Amino acid sequence: MKLSLGFSPCPNDTFIFDALIHNKLPDTHFSYDVTLADVEALNQAAFRAELDITKLSFHAYAHVTQKYQLLNTGSALGRNVGPLLIAKKKLNPDELNQAKIAIPGRYTTANFLLSLAYPKATQKYETLFSEIENDVISGKADAGLIIHENRFTYQDRGLVKIQDLGTFWESTTGHPIPLGGIVIKRDLPDEVKIRFEQQLQASVVSARQNPEQTIGYVRAHAQEMEEKIMFQHIGLYVNEFTEDLGDTGRQAVRYLFSEAQRQQIIPPIHEPLFVS
Repeated sequence: MKLSLGFSPCPNDTFIFDALIHNKLPDTHFSYDVTLADVEALNQAAFRAELDITKLSFHAYAHVTQKYQLLNTGSALGRNVGPLLIAKKKLNPDELNQAKIAIPGRYTTANFLLSLAYPKATQKYETLFSEIENDVISGKADAGLIIHENRFTYQDRGLVKIQDLGTFWESTTGHPIPLGGIVIKRDLPDEVKIRFEQQLQASVVSARQNPEQTIGYVRAHAQEMEEKIMFQHIGLYVNEFTEDLGDTGRQAVRYLFSEAQRQQIIPPIHEPLFVS
């Protein structure tokens, strides 16, 4: 059976999917038509239900729960992993409320967290996550919301942190921050969902136990990222929650959704949210 599968070219995604799509697992039950794209492009594809299985932000997932269910494996979720709000100089809340802010996508969890922390900061525009630092440096944006590997490089470019939105979330809720997850179409047979989740978990475990076997695929899509940064990125976003959300991870996702519904940011949720 062939399944359409989407994930980002970021190191954490190529790391966990390497064994799955390159037939490195003993039980290869499916073949895949793979799409690699920026997470906001994947979010938009999920709104159109284009892919059988896809990575997407948790904010976007809240808008497509009628079409997809969340796998317990593959998520980017943890502590001290949140997006950062950065600028060329420190800005106070009043200045931020008037600032032009570059964001990596309307439906990213990063933008959701920014809305919670600074609800009056509404002068935002969307751009590719890798361009945000450049926009701040050039003055096109007064501030920028950075994700992925940029959290390791912004200081080298003379930029300063205004707020770690992951820390903001954790200090106000006590939960780890859910950033992105892997979802599968609701209308696929249950046995397909369960078998795929088993194989994805095996791929994650294989990558964490044998990281050297993933280097070729990860590096091929990491653009010009230094290897040190590449593995810092993986270490930050691939953790025990990636293998299995567990009760703690599932509670964090549900809390995120309940808070978003309380603020009328997302529509009603379709149950069951999780595959198993």
